[in-house]
Formats: sequence, structure tokens, C-alpha cells
Amino acid sequence: MRRDDLVCANCAGRVSEGRCPVCRASRDQYGYGRTGPSATVWMVLAVLAALIAAVALEGRFA
Repeated sequence: MRRDDLVCANCAGRVSEGRCPVCRASRDQYGYGRTGPSATVWMVLAVLAALIAAVALEGRFA
């Protein structure tokens, strides 16, 4: 059984379609519809960029 085959107990529709609030919550829980990187990835990239900027500024003024 694949994730696409899951059926919602609330509306009897496919979870991947997201017909009702229960479907949408389950779909979000199982990762359906994610098209880009998660917020955690963006946070790591932002911290990395801040560290690179701090090192660059420290080297410039040292």
C-alpha cells in the first residue's frame, strides 16, 4: 500500500485529495503537497549566511 492509497475515515475520500479538514491534517502530517524545502532548512541556511557574513566582517576590520 502506498501513501496515495490512504482513505480518510471521516469522508471516505483519498487523503491525497484533501476533501475535508481531517484529510488535510493527515495529508500535512504525512508530507503530501510539500513542494519546497521545509522551514528548518531555511533556518539553517539563514544561520549559515549570518555566520559567513560575521566572519567576512571580522576579517575585514581585523
